[in-house]
Amino acid sequence: MNTPKTPNTRESVEHDAYPPQALHDYAFLADGERGALVGPRGEICWLCAPRWHSDAVFSTLIGGAGLYAVTPRGRFVPGGHYEEGSLIWRSRWITEDGIVECREALAFPGEPGRLVLLRRVRATEGPARVRVVLHPLAGYGTQPLREARRDDGGVWTARVGDLYLRWTGGGDASLSEVGSTGRQFTLDLALGEGQQHDLVLELGALRLPDDALPRPSDLWARTEHAWSDAVPALDNTVAARDARQAYAVLRGMTSADGGMVAAATTSLPERSEEGRNYDYRYAWIRDQCYAGEAMAAAGQHPLLDEAVRFVGARLHEDGPKLRPAYMVDGGPVPDQRTLELPGYPGGFDRIGNHVNRQFQLDVFGEALLLFAAAARHDRLDREGLRAAEIAVAAIAARWSEPDAGIWELDDRAWTHSRLICAAGLRRIADVAPDAARESEWNGLADIILAHTTAHATHPGGHWQRAPDDTGLDAALLLPPVRGLLPADDPRTRATLRAYTENLTRDHYAYRFRHDERPLEEAEGAFLLCGFVTALAEHHQGREVEACRWFERNRHACGAAGLYAEEYDSGQRQLRGNLPQAFVHALLLETAATLAHDPPVRSPGFPSRPPRRTGRA
Repeated sequence: MNTPKTPNTRESVEHDAYPPQALHDYAFLADGERGALVGPRGEICWLCAPRWHSDAVFSTLIGGAGLYAVTPRGRFVPGGHYEEGSLIWRSRWITEDGIVECREALAFPGEPGRLVLLRRVRATEGPARVRVVLHPLAGYGTQPLREARRDDGGVWTARVGDLYLRWTGGGDASLSEVGSTGRQFTLDLALGEGQQHDLVLELGALRLPDDALPRPSDLWARTEHAWSDAVPALDNTVAARDARQAYAVLRGMTSADGGMVAAATTSLPERSEEGRNYDYRYAWIRDQCYAGEAMAAAGQHPLLDEAVRFVGARLHEDGPKLRPAYMVDGGPVPDQRTLELPGYPGGFDRIGNHVNRQFQLDVFGEALLLFAAAARHDRLDREGLRAAEIAVAAIAARWSEPDAGIWELDDRAWTHSRLICAAGLRRIADVAPDAARESEWNGLADIILAHTTAHATHPGGHWQRAPDDTGLDAALLLPPVRGLLPADDPRTRATLRAYTENLTRDHYAYRFRHDERPLEEAEGAFLLCGFVTALAEHHQGREVEACRWFERNRHACGAAGLYAEEYDSGQRQLRGNLPQAFVHALLLETAATLAHDPPVRSPGFPSRPPRRTGRA
C-alpha cells in the first residue's frame, strides 16, 4: 500500500510548469460519469476515474501529482471557448508564430466504468510547436504508471493503480522517469498551418478490448451529435446562450444512474485559510431537486425525469432516514478524511463528507416540490407518487426535530427547513390523487406554518432564522417563491425588504451574518442567493429589479462561463468547488422565469391560483 506524501516539486515537472491557477481561468469537461478541469496552459489538473467519487488520476489542483498537458512552446496568450450548448472546449493560444487550438472533450455520453478523453491539436494560423506531457498517477498522486508498452501501431498501454490505460496518438512519445513520481510520457509536435493531430486517452476499470481501438473522427462525431441532441435551444428564456450552457453543465454532471454531483471537485476553499473546504463530488438531494425544478420552469423533461428517478429511489430505500447526499450510484457518502497533500493554495485536502451523519429536514420539502413540478408536467408515475407519500410521512414524523438545515450547521429548529416543508406539502396537495390526501397534506402544512409563525416571526414582521436566532437568512426568501405564501403576504414582503437592506451589497447576496465584520470579509457572495433574490423580486412583480439581480449574478462567472459556489466581489474571484451545480440550476430557472409575466404562484408551475393560499 502506498503512503500519501507531498510530491517533490524539484522532481515533478508539473509543479514547476503548471502551478494552480485562479478558478476563473479553468474550463470543465464532463460526460455524466466524471469531470476534468483544464487550465489556461492546456493542463488537465483534475480528473477522477473511473467515476466522480473515485480517486484522482490527475490531482495537481490540490497539490497532488499527475496531469495531462497540451501546451504551445514559447510565449503565448491563452484563451478559449465552449462550442455552444456543449462541454466541448476549445483551448486557444496566440503565439509568436500564429494561433494554436486544442479541441477537447470527454467522449459523450460516458460509460460508468470507462472514460475516453479526446484532444485534437490544430495549427489554425501559422505553424505550431506543441509539447504534450502525460503523467498519470492514481490515488491522488501516489500510484505511478507501470507495465507501459507500445505496440507496432504506436499505441501505448499501461496500468495506473487499478485502472487500465490506453493512449492513441502518442506513438512518438518518450517515456522517462520523473524522480520519485514515476514515469511520464513526453511528446513534441510540430504542425504546419492547417495540420492537426489527434490524441485519445482511455482509462477503464476493466481491460480495454484490443479489437476496439477507437477512431478519433468517429468519437468526435458521436460526441458532437450527442451534445446537440441533449441540450435544447431554450429560446423561451432570457440570456438563452447562458441558459443553454448552464443546461449543458447540469447534463454533464448527471450520471446514467440519475444522480447529479454537486460539484466536480473537492477541497477548493470557500475562504482562504478558514477551513471551509469540502468534498462535493456527491449527489445532494436538495441540489438535485433544485435542478429538477429548474427543468420544470424551462419546460425540459429529461433532467427533470432523472431528478425524480434518483430522489424517488432514495426515498423508497431510506424513507424517513433519507440522507442529505449520496454517491451518484445511490451508495453512501464516505466519511471525511484528509490526504496529506498541500491542497489548493489557501485550503487543504479533504475527501468524503460529514454530511453523511446529518439530518436535514428541508430535503423532504424539496423532494415534494420536485414531485409536484413533475406532476404538473405529467411526469410523475405511481412510484413517484408513492415516494411523495413517503416524504409526507417523514415530514409528519420529524418536522419538530432539530436539523442541520440548508447550510449544514448545528442542529436547530431552522425556520427555512419548516417553511420549505410546508411549501412542499402545499404544492403536492395541489396534485393529490384524491380529496382525502389533499386535505391531509394541506392540514399538515397548516400546522407547520402556524407553529413556525408563532415561534419564528421577528418583532419586525419578517421571518427570523430560528426561534432562538433573530438573524436574517437568504434561505427564507425561497418558501414564498415556491408558493407557500402569496407575494402580498406581510411576512413575505417584510423578509425580502429586511434581507436586501441588511444582507446584500451592490446586488451581491450573502447567506447570513457570520459576525460583525463587513459581509464581504466574512465570506464570498453566495450566487445561489443572488438568483433566489431575483426570483423573489420577480414574485413581487418588480421586473426591473429582478433583472438587475439576475444580470449582476449572471456575470459573476469565470472566463469559461462557469460558476463556483461563492464570488469574492472585492477581488472578482470565484471561491469554492467548481462548477457548482445548484448555481447553474438557479441561473437556468431564473432565466426561464424572467422570460414570463410575473406569476401568481411558484415559478415552474401553471399560473392558475392554488387551491388554498395565505394560511397563517
